[in-house]
Amino acid sequence: MTVEAVLSAVGSANEGAVGGATNGAIGGAVDSANNDAVGSTVGGAADGAVGGADDGALNGGGEAGPVGILLSNLGTPDAPTPAALKPYLKQFLSDRRVVDLPRWLWLPVLHCIVLRTRPATAAQAYAKIWTEDGSPLRAHTQAQAAALADALRGALVEPTELKAHQGEGDYPGLPKDAVAVEYGFRYGQPSIADALDALIRRGARKVLVLPLYPQYAAATVGSTFDAVAAHLGTLRWVPALRFVAGYHDHPKYIAALADSIRAFQAEHGAADRLLFSYHGILERNRDSGDPYFHQCHATTQLTAAQLGLEEGSYMTAFQSRFGPEEWLKPYTDDILPQWAADGARSVQVICPGFAADCLETLEEVDMRYRELFLNAGGNRFDYIPALNSSPWHVEMMTALAAENLHGWV
Repeated sequence: MTVEAVLSAVGSANEGAVGGATNGAIGGAVDSANNDAVGSTVGGAADGAVGGADDGALNGGGEAGPVGILLSNLGTPDAPTPAALKPYLKQFLSDRRVVDLPRWLWLPVLHCIVLRTRPATAAQAYAKIWTEDGSPLRAHTQAQAAALADALRGALVEPTELKAHQGEGDYPGLPKDAVAVEYGFRYGQPSIADALDALIRRGARKVLVLPLYPQYAAATVGSTFDAVAAHLGTLRWVPALRFVAGYHDHPKYIAALADSIRAFQAEHGAADRLLFSYHGILERNRDSGDPYFHQCHATTQLTAAQLGLEEGSYMTAFQSRFGPEEWLKPYTDDILPQWAADGARSVQVICPGFAADCLETLEEVDMRYRELFLNAGGNRFDYIPALNSSPWHVEMMTALAAENLHGWV
């Protein structure tokens, strides 16, 4: 690959997906979540110190602490400014899962060109979606972690246990400290390492990692695993580990998508067409064995079946492509103007691969693609928000966590 091709392959790096990466794989997580993707544990006793955690974090070295849950998403800069974007982009675009070019070719381009020009451009896009609460992705992820912690307090109690306590006053469910939930980002702050250390300080010796990517891609789920393993590799006492590698066809996830579409359409009405838009990856990544493409289509078909959609009224497409290589097709920004030209007056777009609204959904889809469709002759464009911390999503995350915590709590 020439330097010219490398430069043209560089796009803006975004918080919810791999924007300018030539590797570009984004979206989500492997087959329906189960314990087959479970990591392992290190039994052996250590010196009582775990990374940066102090001795008191281990409950005196004898008692078991809470089970830890790490929610993870891609990440976000700390502010919509070039100064904040530069370190974020540096970390993001230095990941070999994101840009798989030889280091001797890529790193000079990254440091001499990309990091001198791209931060200013990316900052302008982030400024359009920044809120009083800061980054939308960070705010949503924080809310998701808090809601999951609250929901799990009673969700892990077996019905037989509840029945046994009937008549004995209010049953509190799990002890308040039975499960500890923290969130961490692959890029930016708080990091995955920060979240793991926080769980360890709270006494967790068993950790469930739940990347919020429904469909697996190496640049998201694979990179998350890399980050977890890298940090655990620095610890003397490694906790037991379970890793949810995906949930693209989990019944609760499909139900959550269907319920969110129903709720939106009950308030705003239906549209002529419904587009399921996922972040793209390079076609060569699919050809190399990445299951992302097939899992995206499976999610769409399962959701459409629940909604009873007619063939031809919906489609799967892929967004956020950059560079000269071929990406998964069809492209979202090709489909929307084509639908308008074919006579569709109204469209609704949902992005199932994004667990929380971020730059790709709020700026790319709801702003740029809206303008694209309306300028092509469409009359109405609706973006259906991500699941965020909606009741449907919290129910899905709770069920997913409970399944993977079986035997631990």
